[in-house]
Amino acid sequence: MTKKETNSEAINDIILEDYYKLSIQVSLNGLSFCILDSIGKKIIRSESYRFRSRLNPFEAQKELKAFIKTQAITDYSFSEVIAVHRNDLFSLVPKVLFDPEELPNYLKYNAKILANDLLEYDEIPSFDLVNVYVPFVNINNDIYDLFGDFEFKHHATVLIESLLASSSSGNEPVCYVYVSPEEFDLIIVRNKKLLLFNNFTYKTPEDFLYYLMFSLEQLEFDTNEIKLRLFGAIEEGDAVFELCQEYIQNFSIYIPDIPDGLSY
Repeated sequence: MTKKETNSEAINDIILEDYYKLSIQVSLNGLSFCILDSIGKKIIRSESYRFRSRLNPFEAQKELKAFIKTQAITDYSFSEVIAVHRNDLFSLVPKVLFDPEELPNYLKYNAKILANDLLEYDEIPSFDLVNVYVPFVNINNDIYDLFGDFEFKHHATVLIESLLASSSSGNEPVCYVYVSPEEFDLIIVRNKKLLLFNNFTYKTPEDFLYYLMFSLEQLEFDTNEIKLRLFGAIEEGDAVFELCQEYIQNFSIYIPDIPDGLSY
């Protein structure tokens, strides 16, 4: 016997959709989205898609349009939409040194920016930091056309807010590594303060290990003492996991409390 949906059930579904939150993460390597029921605190849908090769922003824009259509995301209504931009065009600035009139100067030494690039920044008030970055403007425009007003942040902002908030106030440094295919973010914190955030691209597990060990060496951390926590696209038995195990004594897979949608 097929259960019929009553009018009250249909109305309840519509009301629940008023509390759905959509998170979209966009990079030049892939896309992901997550629909969260913010009342029931449960994931309604979550999908990710990795490109076969690294794209340019306009190619990624086309992929996002097709992805949203294929996944029928616009069939839902949302109370909140957030887009997370993942790229290496960012710079972290201490709040005391930040001037909104000087955005290009914060990026020019570690990112290639063009004269017509729109620059944005995220304030991270709990930790007295500002993240200056170049968003995917063309993708923002498409998201606005589809969903109306929305919030956007840089990927680094989301990670910093989440990891620093959940880290302990102890004096021992912890090195978090968010692993993705061909790139990773390295975040070192101590006593709820950010010591380092950097993004690296890699082709082999040996590349991964080199960048990791070099970063620890520059900050003069003992690999026998520092805590290494890997998360993202990493599992026990992976080549990267096995290689890290040979050189880092105190390490493990980490399950972070970060917003949904940060994966592909």
